[in-house]
Amino acid sequence: MNNINNVRMFVRVFELENMSAAARDLRVSAAVASSRIGELEKHLGVRLFTRTTRSIQPTEQGRIFYDKAVAILDAVDEAEAAVHEITRKPRGSLFVAATLGVGRRLVAPHIAEFQREYPDIHLRLRLSDRKIDLMAEGLDLAFVLGNPPDSAHRIRVIDECPRVLCASPDYIARRGAPQRGFDLLNDGHDCLLLRFPGSTEFRWMLETTDGPQSFAVSGPASCDDGDVLTQWALDGRGIINKPVFDVADHLQAGRLVAVCPQSPPPRAQLAVLYPHKRNQDPKARLFIDFMVARIKASLRSDAPAGQLPL
Repeated sequence: MNNINNVRMFVRVFELENMSAAARDLRVSAAVASSRIGELEKHLGVRLFTRTTRSIQPTEQGRIFYDKAVAILDAVDEAEAAVHEITRKPRGSLFVAATLGVGRRLVAPHIAEFQREYPDIHLRLRLSDRKIDLMAEGLDLAFVLGNPPDSAHRIRVIDECPRVLCASPDYIARRGAPQRGFDLLNDGHDCLLLRFPGSTEFRWMLETTDGPQSFAVSGPASCDDGDVLTQWALDGRGIINKPVFDVADHLQAGRLVAVCPQSPPPRAQLAVLYPHKRNQDPKARLFIDFMVARIKASLRSDAPAGQLPL
């Protein structure tokens, strides 16, 4: 399998355009990564990359080899998956990503149960509220909330999740409870924003009598971690825009109170995103089916009875 490992390394270096990043992704040292590329080039008798002190670029031969190499790896992965499915012992690694709220509240609580049932499947779970790129980051699948980052991949919709604008009772006592989206702007309310490269959350889409409208809200603080925003809201620092499942406990306990009942945020689509080839991977299918069933049950249990507290 040494040649296959060399081909895998070549593909990751090609996709990431960085030897060290590819080495980290495949959990080897940079020296091992360089050695594997060197072995592959010696085996093929061509240079696959042009290296300088600052960059690594594929040669013409490298670009030609890449398409064939991806096909080879897909065939090997599918062959291994078919054998594991026949033996009913799915095994191997799954690299899964999710946003912080979805990962912590809806995915992570069920990981132990999944691994008890399928002990030979090893999971790498990466949680981040930043934008993801399945191909560049070597992900097998990702749980996404809202518009998926890449519609070229397969999408399995899990549910439509209600969102809510909310703040602490202390904030409302000091600043009042806005009733509609325009109150956020006219009364100068403090909105706590999720910001990262490519983020659009500094504009909140809210329902109005004239249909959905985008509001250019602002506030004293922003962060790329949604849980930090929730804590700031609990501390009375402003208003947050959150999926209900993410703040259900705080709403039910009265630590946060829903605001803007006349301009609620639209529901957000919760889905799992995965490359087309993963549709044939038994362990990916098992994980998706397992998680979708449990996430749906969790969302039903988090759904507030009747109206949200105002």
